[in-house]
Amino acid sequence: MRLGWWPAGLRRSVRSAHALLLLPVALIVAITVLDVRAPADVHLGPALVIAPALTPSLAGPRTTAFVGALALAAQALIGYQHGGIGTTNHIVQLVTLAVLCVILVVYSAVRERRTAQLAQVRSVAEAAQHVLMWPLPEQIGPLRIASLYLAAEDEAQIGGDLYAVTPGEGAVRVLIGDVRGKGLPAIGEAALLLGAFRESAHRHLPLGELATALDRSITRYAAELDTPEEAGERFATALLVEIPEGDSITLMTSCGHPPPLLLSPGHHVTVPSLHPSPPLGVHGDADHTVDAFALTPGDTLLLYTDGVIEARDAQGRFYPLAERVARWTDDTPEALVHHLRRDLLAHAGGRLGDDAALVAVHRAPVDHHRHHHGWAHHR
Repeated sequence: MRLGWWPAGLRRSVRSAHALLLLPVALIVAITVLDVRAPADVHLGPALVIAPALTPSLAGPRTTAFVGALALAAQALIGYQHGGIGTTNHIVQLVTLAVLCVILVVYSAVRERRTAQLAQVRSVAEAAQHVLMWPLPEQIGPLRIASLYLAAEDEAQIGGDLYAVTPGEGAVRVLIGDVRGKGLPAIGEAALLLGAFRESAHRHLPLGELATALDRSITRYAAELDTPEEAGERFATALLVEIPEGDSITLMTSCGHPPPLLLSPGHHVTVPSLHPSPPLGVHGDADHTVDAFALTPGDTLLLYTDGVIEARDAQGRFYPLAERVARWTDDTPEALVHHLRRDLLAHAGGRLGDDAALVAVHRAPVDHHRHHHGWAHHR
């Protein structure tokens, strides 16, 4: 195999795989030589099974079959050298080794097929993520934005949590939400909510009316799809935020969603006051209160889903988001999200029990010329 035109990283991976495959062959050679030279009452031949047993973790079924055949040949050579290849003992060893090798080849084939299926599922999940969860812009005018999505299911890269940003007439609107369920089964509701938000946000509805429009969309969707047994089971929490272009007064409305955290320089963390309405899809005609707070230059607004604050450690303790995030109030949104990802996974032992999402929005000090140009660019 000629590797000269391959990327350097791929060439190193191929060479590393080839080097690892030498290990089973080396084991067969070493065990054979030692057994042939060992005293007559020492039998190392049964240890040959180690070589084919290692191979499925390094290669596919064909290579496993090759290593198994090599081990069988080595076992026959050992029997020949000891002058007992036709004895019952050596025949039993050969048959046993042959059966184990067949089992390992079948196992390797099944493992390879399942790996290919998992890769396909992950590819579909990644495609769904790119279609539904459009990458958030890194900057809109004076706002710098960073996001994080952690799916609870290994094969999924998207699930019940969602977020979106839409620039509008003089303001940016941010949505973060959490539909019932997690992983791939929750994608349908997430897609509906994201599509309804993007469409309604561009109609420039007031924030309370936007929440009502989303509520009606979820209610209508549930009415069309729910069976009598599933009545009331389709709902979503959501937090809508409207950040104006030239004013620090920011508006938000919560539909059963956890309140955001307001991070100010000097390790200050506050929770803006909220008057939440029921989750979307529970009461399609619910009134949605619009609350206001100040997002001044230098502040960062951190939106999150309950998968973050409900992550538990080995002792069952919830993740103390407000306490932990106070360390990084002076960091950029990108650095803040990076720190939170590492700290959250460390707290949960590397695996979350629910999908989790974060969006950090930082208002930078305003350079009027650059600010106006950057905002208009994203309309």
